[in-house]
Amino acid sequence: MLFNSYIFVFLFLPFAVIGYYGLHHFGWKRAALGYLIMMSMVFYGYNSMAYLAMLVISILVNFFLVRLMDMKSGQGWRRVVLLLGLAYNLGILFYFKYYDFFIENVNTVFRTDYSFLRLALPLGISFYTFQQISYVIDSYKGDCERYDFLAYAAYVSFFPQLIAGPIVYHDELIPQLRAEKNHHLQYENLSRGLYAFSLGMAKKVLAADSLSKIVTAGYADVGALNNISTMFVMVCYSLQIYFDFSGYCDMAYGIGYLFNVTLPINFNSPYKAASIREFWERWHMTLTRFFTKYIYIPLGGSRKGTARTYINVMVVFLVSGIWHGANWTFILWGAVNGLGNLFDRVFDRILRRIPRLIRVLSTFCFCSIAWSMFRAESLEQGFLMIKNLGAAGDGRMYEPLIEAFDKLLEVKLLGWMGLGPLMQACPWLIPAVFAALLVCACLWMRNTQEKVADDRYGLWRIVVTVGLLIWSILSLSEVSEFLYFNF
Repeated sequence: MLFNSYIFVFLFLPFAVIGYYGLHHFGWKRAALGYLIMMSMVFYGYNSMAYLAMLVISILVNFFLVRLMDMKSGQGWRRVVLLLGLAYNLGILFYFKYYDFFIENVNTVFRTDYSFLRLALPLGISFYTFQQISYVIDSYKGDCERYDFLAYAAYVSFFPQLIAGPIVYHDELIPQLRAEKNHHLQYENLSRGLYAFSLGMAKKVLAADSLSKIVTAGYADVGALNNISTMFVMVCYSLQIYFDFSGYCDMAYGIGYLFNVTLPINFNSPYKAASIREFWERWHMTLTRFFTKYIYIPLGGSRKGTARTYINVMVVFLVSGIWHGANWTFILWGAVNGLGNLFDRVFDRILRRIPRLIRVLSTFCFCSIAWSMFRAESLEQGFLMIKNLGAAGDGRMYEPLIEAFDKLLEVKLLGWMGLGPLMQACPWLIPAVFAALLVCACLWMRNTQEKVADDRYGLWRIVVTVGLLIWSILSLSEVSEFLYFNF
């Protein structure tokens, strides 16, 4: 089930909220928590009962392992159980996400002919698996209390963050679900939640889904793109993945508020970053902190000299690339971002002398080029995109890009408003202005967290909330998938 679907907006979400608070109203706390778990299972299992079974088994296994860890006090025993937990969770990830990639490379190197599994990737498996890895490790270290099964199941399955993050730690979510004050509907949080959800829906449906049509048209025939068209496609994909992930985070953030739960910030205007290092402090923040806590620091962090620090940084970024997908394009993308991070570290003092606006625009350009490899289906396609930046051309936009753009409802409205002759005379103008406005929005507008934190809840906010929600719902002509569901 997707957030941007009729069944979620009009049926699932109202039933989830009303049922949860209704049970709390009668003082049935355990029943309310159980109801939340049940609705989360319905949410996850809507498209596949097999993957729901996997989620349930994963919860049961990890909960059992932590309890097994406590059966004996010896450190050796606890270490064995920890290794079992890591082997199980990472093994599941490898089997579903990386097995075919591994076999493909084995066949290429050794000229073998092992068969592929060709399994569909279960939604959110990377996210809920990482959350459980954190719980198992923290339990081993003695950094968390022993929760009962309902609390643990709710922590893993809480549907706003189940399939695309943020990656939430146990001590961030469970205490909020337990807090008595959060068991009653709070109208301030209701307002915040609906506002954030509406903004997120608009980002996803009106921006990301519109841009996806242009990006798909561009990547359908990369060899036909000239330098102008290539740059336009790169910018459009940078904006698409930005508004896709930002939109999802806002919607998850808003739904969390409906249950009086404040989820950790996962997206903080990353295109405002003035360096790659700052970019990764703003993009997918909970994934960055997970890798920092469970990989970077255990490897030694910055405590063992400069050379070791740089190696640790590169390891983290290579793991980040692999985490995003089983393809050499993701690994190369991770390596490029790691090198960008090291460049910032080495030349930090010099770079700080450059005006911030120039550094921000340079970072955006770097990210856009790197994203082209992230989006590519193969290394060859990714390198061709980058090569096209230096290709000669007649200065005209690739026609299928214009055609894809002209099909957008927002563009059709411009034609109905009398701008049709201008659009025909300068077909590249409207797409360029559209992309430029979205870039400006990313660079200078306040983000959703800043807007939600604003205590002013006047008529204008109500109008914006209702208007964006209605516009987005009317635009749900087809169900689309969030990009980050793939990771």
